[in-house]
Amino acid sequence: MHKGYTHFNARSSLHLQRDMLRKLEADLIFLQEVQDLHTKHLHSLGTKSGQMEFLADSVWHDYCYGKNAVYPNGHHGNAMLSKFPISQTHNLNVSAHGSEQRGMLHAEILVPNWDQPLHTLCVHLGLFARWRRQQLSAIGEYIRDRIPHNAPLILAGDFNDWGRRSGRQFALHLGMKEAFEQHTGQLARSFPSWLPMFHLDRIYLRGFSVKHTMVHAGPQFLKLSDHAVLSATLRKL
Repeated sequence: MHKGYTHFNARSSLHLQRDMLRKLEADLIFLQEVQDLHTKHLHSLGTKSGQMEFLADSVWHDYCYGKNAVYPNGHHGNAMLSKFPISQTHNLNVSAHGSEQRGMLHAEILVPNWDQPLHTLCVHLGLFARWRRQQLSAIGEYIRDRIPHNAPLILAGDFNDWGRRSGRQFALHLGMKEAFEQHTGQLARSFPSWLPMFHLDRIYLRGFSVKHTMVHAGPQFLKLSDHAVLSATLRKL
């Protein structure tokens, strides 16, 4: 979400971002850098609860937020929007250095006619490889300890994994597959959004097949954000 601003923070793009999310018609939305409180910006949203409620509006009836970075005027973090009920949430601090505040947001979602909850994890990892290795280790330990091995699982977000090695090893150890690799044979290019070259964003799965994937990018994203949007249509196994 880039805190609701265009690349280089030139101007507010929150209304355009909400319009774009609505056009996706997705059941679940995974977001990073959602600024859920900023005392100087609330008047422009028409809500007292910040960006998450503004984005969810009347489309996604359940949503959750994990506060990561805190500053004098507010805070930002990961968020998930859901058309299905969210029964439980947990926010895990995975910060590996004092200069970066990072987190993983876990939600259990009750999908109608499923015999067990869907576990969803929204992440935003660090900029340096050694920090990402620590963060992936903490996330892997959390998954092994807290999520049943036979439960459907989606882990999505900004991995900042320029080299692509750590994410692949991480998924292999947990029996997960990346949606775009499974469907197209290669990771999605998602950065920068107006001309994607780098594979920074991922959608890892367990218990699903992939029907369709798409990268939403192009020159129009100069008015939206610095990352492209990834979408996937999934079928539960």
